[in-house]
Amino acid sequence: MKDFTFYNPTRIEFGKEKEDNIGQYVSEFSVGSVLILYGSDRIKTDGLFDRVTASLKKQGITFESVGGVISNPLVGLVREAVDVVKKNNLQGILAVGGGSVLDSAKAVAAGAKHDGDVWDFFVGKAEVKEALPVFSVMTLAATGSEMNPYGVVTNSETQQKYPIGSPLLFPKVSVINPDLMATVTPEYLAYSAVDIYSHCLDLYFTASFLPVYTAALIENILETVMRTTGVLMNDPKDYHARGEFAWAATMALNGNTFAGVEGNSYDTHMIEHAMGALYNVPHGAGLAVVLPAWMEEIKDQKPERFERFARKIFNSADGDEGISKLTQWFTSIGAPVTFAQAGLPEDAVDPIAENAFDNAKLWGMDTMYPKERIARILTLAVK
Repeated sequence: MKDFTFYNPTRIEFGKEKEDNIGQYVSEFSVGSVLILYGSDRIKTDGLFDRVTASLKKQGITFESVGGVISNPLVGLVREAVDVVKKNNLQGILAVGGGSVLDSAKAVAAGAKHDGDVWDFFVGKAEVKEALPVFSVMTLAATGSEMNPYGVVTNSETQQKYPIGSPLLFPKVSVINPDLMATVTPEYLAYSAVDIYSHCLDLYFTASFLPVYTAALIENILETVMRTTGVLMNDPKDYHARGEFAWAATMALNGNTFAGVEGNSYDTHMIEHAMGALYNVPHGAGLAVVLPAWMEEIKDQKPERFERFARKIFNSADGDEGISKLTQWFTSIGAPVTFAQAGLPEDAVDPIAENAFDNAKLWGMDTMYPKERIARILTLAVK
């Protein structure tokens, strides 16, 4: 393994009804007021909002709330939430929802301590030097945002989907109760599974050095996602399968898979962010389109890695067959693997490639991914 520093200060509270203790968890950090950030009003109709606020009230914690976060979260809503936090001198941010809500919460936490526009952090005009504490109650497992310091937000005006990241944005406490995820639709379960796969395979196939231990860890996460997705498609209320799926999502991007690794990049995310920015394709759906095409493009760079993937995940010694079987599995769970299935026009290739090349420049990947190569990958996914 290569030298590394591992740091993850997030506390996970995993289990049934743990959301009822969120007030206690928040109070342990001497936070007396929070902004509750959420997505749809479903958390109000199903009673989760009431349970969370009751727990806060029990600890004497006051709150304001902002809803409406969507699956490709918008900086416009983040700005509104920052204004609410500043106006009411709130001391923390509580995300109740999935990764998009938590990503937005991290941006709000940074923006609330910034005199300028919160978008400054995304385009390199400002560095996160201070942030409000962030807490979360997760209702969907996919992004791993509950235990990492990253978030992704879209600027609809500039058509940019960019990340924010800082050690100051690790959540203090994240609640994972698999029961809260039982109502996730089959469609978004599929998208979540693909997101976890991409978090793992971006690293697995790009790392210049990948320890055997880490390869095996990634393979276990992938196997777990496939197995539990199959169970949950038939029985969405299977608590143990939901719990394993949720923990696999967390482990895929909480830093464990980076330990001892060298020379990796997040290629499919760089491309998909452009797709989401321009066409508002759900993140996991976009990744399902990009990932097999990208694998086809790069398979000759590390053929032994592709052969191992095929052998360990699909019991096949052939790298090409591994790509084919992964594509078939995506299709079997209802994830789109072509432009048409994702509702994208064929002439979207060039706009996405151009937008993605801007991402590549921002991420220092423009030499490896000129616009022409990105377009070639996208073309593989058109039909």
